[in-house]
Amino acid sequence: MKLEWSDVTPKADWLNRRSFIAAAGAFAAAPAFALNGKPSPLSTDEKPNSFEEVTNYNNFYEFGTGKEDPARYAGAMTTDPWSVEIGGLVERPGSYGVEDLAPDNALEERIYRLRCVEAWSMVIPWIGVPLASVLNKVGVQPSAKFVAFETLMRPEEMRGQSYPILDWPYREGLRLDEAMHPLTILATGLYSDPMPKQNGAPIRLVVPWKYGFKSIKSIVRITLTDKQPFATWQNTAPSEYGFYANVNPEVDHPRWSQATERRIGSGLFGGRQETLKFNGYGEQVASLYAGMDLAKNY
Repeated sequence: MKLEWSDVTPKADWLNRRSFIAAAGAFAAAPAFALNGKPSPLSTDEKPNSFEEVTNYNNFYEFGTGKEDPARYAGAMTTDPWSVEIGGLVERPGSYGVEDLAPDNALEERIYRLRCVEAWSMVIPWIGVPLASVLNKVGVQPSAKFVAFETLMRPEEMRGQSYPILDWPYREGLRLDEAMHPLTILATGLYSDPMPKQNGAPIRLVVPWKYGFKSIKSIVRITLTDKQPFATWQNTAPSEYGFYANVNPEVDHPRWSQATERRIGSGLFGGRQETLKFNGYGEQVASLYAGMDLAKNY
């Protein structure tokens, strides 16, 4: 039986969440309304992490390299108004509002495993729409082979961008068939709330069978192209971060093993669990890479 977030979150925690949101600076400008996503058969039945864990332990280098930095500093980011520029090899290029890309009546709840390349993991109840629905809306031209994404560049609000940690703005990309896969979504919320700023408000990518750095946050540009796009971490350390970045316990990071992972919330002595190939989504996505050497194309 597929669980929904309300089935696994203690009622007291759910009620306390509202006071937590009111007190947290990163949520100061978040609308006080719920997003109601339709349950999806693509959701995992694993227990989601708590709202506090999901929103207080993450990577968003635009606000600093510490896991707590995004929650501490993301409140400075302006997310309203917001638009996403979609261009390149599309029939209807233009500037689209979040409500155009992910209207309320199209939202789905997707409870997905998230595996960070740093060998920690979570289970997160996202609210969003299939990326394929957005790409179909703008019309993909036959020559398009890849989809490129770009994060907001605003160093006066995103303090980490003032430092040469990465080549800003953050950019990522997918092959077109990966982007069109039913599991790939653009998320605008989590736990039925609008997306918190530290998690990539107001709209972010989620690709559950890939390491988390592929799921780019706070998107302002989507470009369809016939060439493999620039990817920030691949450009920064090509021997450590590949373009595909599929979760693969058989291919270690040069500095640590990827065979196991630490589930956030399991406690100091919670132990580690085995990492699943494609993060457990192999039945759905392995065919995308038929015939490929997944160690070479890491």
